[in-house]
Amino acid sequence: MIKLGVNTVLFKDFDVETALRHIARCGYDGAELSAIKGMCEHLELDRWQEQAETIKSISDECGIGLLSMEVASLDEARLTKAFEAAAALGIPIVNVGPGGKSNAEEDLAQSIATLARLSALAHSYGVTLCVKAHVGNAIYNTPTTLRAMAAIQNPGFGIDMDPSHVYRAGENPEEALPQVLSRVKHIHIRDCKGRTAGPGDIFNQACGRGDIDLAAYCKAMVDGGYDGPVCLEVIGARGHSLAEVSIVAAESYGYLNACLNRLGARPSDVSTYVI
Repeated sequence: MIKLGVNTVLFKDFDVETALRHIARCGYDGAELSAIKGMCEHLELDRWQEQAETIKSISDECGIGLLSMEVASLDEARLTKAFEAAAALGIPIVNVGPGGKSNAEEDLAQSIATLARLSALAHSYGVTLCVKAHVGNAIYNTPTTLRAMAAIQNPGFGIDMDPSHVYRAGENPEEALPQVLSRVKHIHIRDCKGRTAGPGDIFNQACGRGDIDLAAYCKAMVDGGYDGPVCLEVIGARGHSLAEVSIVAAESYGYLNACLNRLGARPSDVSTYVI
């Protein structure tokens, strides 16, 4: 069964307990903990030991798993703490961005070398480091993703395939996914209007509201045998009410669960959170 989750960055104005409880109430199987310094630190890596027991207790009480963690940074000292925290919390995947600039060969080579080194470190902790193609960065589309895949053979390395970035890079995600699926260990997902630089407001990032053919993307997932986590990642939620961010999460769950259920990749009797 493909597991559905939400990156807690959607709940950036609220504490981690509020985020996890509302993610569970929306029907999700789990959460991705945001540990992005300067943006949203629901997991504060400099004091993760103080938070670990509370976070695990809340997730257990709500009946949701901790599917992944997003750090974004390629700083080795920070990622070492992330791998330690992930191993202690039972989080299998840590997600980062590639860094660098698009169409700069030196930046791409540096990004791949850094990811190779950090993937080996992740593997030593029993964790997988995943990177996604990111608009404007050194790895930003399918060809650059394939370059990284060919160069990094360590089992601690994987691809986080975000259809919104690939779409905004000018590709159709449902056609791009099969090319990289052999190394995809995590999927960040959201919708967007048009092929603009940013994903737009939070409501148009809700799955099914934008221009990406996410139904076809889900079919490509299932046809290719993907069985990892699919986590909604909606950014720009600062200043929105708890009701508004919960609506985006719930609407996206309904869309994704219906698509995947129709494809046989989700059960028809998903249990609901008990308040």
